[in-house]
Amino acid sequence: HVQLVESGGGSVQAGSSVTLSCVHSGDNYSRLCMAWFRQSPGKEREERAAMYTGGGTPWYADSVKGRFTISQDKAKNTLYLQINSLKPEDTAMYYCAAVRSECYRGIYYQYWGQGTQVTVS
Repeated sequence: HVQLVESGGGSVQAGSSVTLSCVHSGDNYSRLCMAWFRQSPGKEREERAAMYTGGGTPWYADSVKGRFTISQDKAKNTLYLQINSLKPEDTAMYYCAAVRSECYRGIYYQYWGQGTQVTVS
Protein backbone atom coordinates (compact mmCIF):
# COMPACT_ATOMS: atom_id res chain seq x y z
CA HIS A 1 0.00 0.00 0.00
CA VAL A 2 1.35 3.43 -0.97
CA GLN A 3 0.74 6.43 1.25
CA LEU A 4 0.90 9.93 -0.17
CA VAL A 5 1.17 13.13 1.84
CA GLU A 6 1.08 16.52 0.15
CA SER A 7 2.32 19.80 1.54
CA GLY A 8 3.37 23.24 0.40
CA GLY A 9 0.05 24.87 -0.34
CA GLY A 10 -1.18 28.13 1.11
CA SER A 11 -2.30 31.62 0.22
CA VAL A 12 -0.03 33.16 -2.39
CA GLN A 13 0.02 36.27 -4.51
CA ALA A 14 -0.64 36.25 -8.22
CA GLY A 15 2.57 36.24 -10.18
CA SER A 16 4.54 34.39 -7.54
CA SER A 17 5.63 30.76 -7.45
CA VAL A 18 4.87 27.82 -5.23
CA THR A 19 6.35 24.36 -4.91
CA LEU A 20 4.14 21.53 -3.73
CA SER A 21 5.59 18.33 -2.28
CA CYS A 22 4.23 14.80 -2.13
CA VAL A 23 6.05 12.31 0.05
CA HIS A 24 5.29 8.70 -0.84
CA SER A 25 5.88 5.78 1.47
CA GLY A 26 4.87 2.18 1.96
CA ASP A 27 6.65 0.81 -1.10
CA ASN A 28 10.27 1.75 -1.66
CA TYR A 29 10.84 -0.78 -4.40
CA SER A 30 8.20 -0.32 -7.02
CA ARG A 31 8.41 2.24 -9.74
CA LEU A 32 5.36 4.43 -9.87
CA CYS A 33 3.46 6.58 -12.27
CA MET A 34 2.82 9.69 -10.19
CA ALA A 35 0.70 12.68 -11.04
CA TRP A 36 -0.58 15.98 -9.81
CA PHE A 37 -4.27 16.71 -10.14
CA ARG A 38 -6.16 19.78 -9.18
CA GLN A 39 -9.78 20.47 -8.41
CA SER A 40 -11.21 23.95 -8.47
CA PRO A 41 -14.52 24.76 -6.77
CA GLY A 42 -17.39 23.45 -8.84
CA LYS A 43 -15.13 21.63 -11.29
CA GLU A 44 -13.97 18.09 -11.79
CA ARG A 45 -10.57 16.90 -10.69
CA GLU A 46 -8.15 17.28 -13.60
CA GLU A 47 -4.78 15.74 -14.19
CA ARG A 48 -2.20 18.46 -14.80
CA ALA A 49 1.18 16.68 -14.80
CA ALA A 50 2.56 13.18 -14.51
CA MET A 51 5.86 11.38 -14.47
CA TYR A 52 7.25 7.89 -14.09
CA THR A 53 9.62 7.49 -11.16
CA GLY A 54 11.71 5.17 -13.31
CA GLY A 55 12.53 7.99 -15.69
CA GLY A 56 11.32 9.38 -18.98
CA THR A 57 9.70 12.56 -20.16
CA PRO A 58 7.04 14.06 -17.92
CA TRP A 59 3.60 14.78 -19.30
CA TYR A 60 1.80 18.10 -18.90
CA ALA A 61 -1.69 19.21 -19.74
CA ASP A 62 -1.58 21.80 -22.52
CA SER A 63 -3.03 24.47 -20.26
CA VAL A 64 -0.08 24.34 -17.85
CA LYS A 65 2.86 23.76 -20.16
CA GLY A 66 5.56 26.31 -19.49
CA ARG A 67 4.35 27.18 -15.99
CA PHE A 68 4.21 23.81 -14.21
CA THR A 69 7.23 21.61 -13.58
CA ILE A 70 6.96 18.13 -12.11
CA SER A 71 10.06 16.56 -10.64
CA GLN A 72 11.20 14.06 -8.05
CA ASP A 73 13.85 13.49 -5.43
CA LYS A 74 14.30 9.74 -5.33
CA ALA A 75 16.41 9.85 -2.17
CA LYS A 76 13.57 11.59 -0.35
CA ASN A 77 10.74 9.63 -2.01
CA THR A 78 9.25 12.99 -2.87
CA LEU A 79 7.41 14.29 -5.90
CA TYR A 80 7.30 18.02 -6.52
CA LEU A 81 5.18 20.41 -8.52
CA GLN A 82 6.53 23.88 -9.10
CA ILE A 83 4.02 26.41 -10.35
CA ASN A 84 5.30 29.70 -11.69
CA SER A 85 3.47 32.91 -12.57
CA LEU A 86 0.51 31.92 -10.42
CA LYS A 87 -2.90 33.10 -11.55
CA PRO A 88 -6.14 33.35 -9.58
CA GLU A 89 -7.50 30.53 -11.73
CA ASP A 90 -4.79 28.26 -10.29
CA THR A 91 -6.73 28.37 -7.02
CA ALA A 92 -7.59 24.75 -6.29
CA MET A 93 -6.99 21.74 -4.13
CA TYR A 94 -3.94 19.95 -5.50
CA TYR A 95 -3.75 16.18 -5.16
CA CYS A 96 -0.91 13.75 -5.61
CA ALA A 97 -1.77 10.35 -7.09
CA ALA A 98 0.17 7.18 -7.83
CA VAL A 99 -0.08 3.73 -9.33
CA ARG A 100 2.44 0.92 -9.74
CA SER A 101 2.83 1.21 -13.47
CA GLU A 102 4.49 3.11 -16.24
CA CYS A 103 2.50 6.15 -17.21
CA TYR A 104 0.02 6.20 -20.06
CA ARG A 105 -2.96 8.39 -20.85
CA GLY A 106 -6.10 7.31 -19.08
CA ILE A 107 -4.28 5.33 -16.42
CA TYR A 108 -6.21 4.59 -13.24
CA TYR A 109 -4.48 6.00 -10.17
CA GLN A 110 -4.88 3.68 -7.23
CA TYR A 111 -3.44 5.82 -4.48
CA TRP A 112 -4.32 9.39 -3.54
CA GLY A 113 -3.19 11.95 -1.02
CA GLN A 114 -5.50 14.19 0.96
CA GLY A 115 -4.61 17.27 -1.04
CA THR A 116 -3.08 20.66 -0.33
CA GLN A 117 -4.96 23.89 -0.98
CA VAL A 118 -3.47 26.67 -3.08
CA THR A 119 -5.27 29.99 -3.03
CA VAL A 120 -4.06 32.72 -5.37
CA SER A 121 -5.14 36.31 -4.91
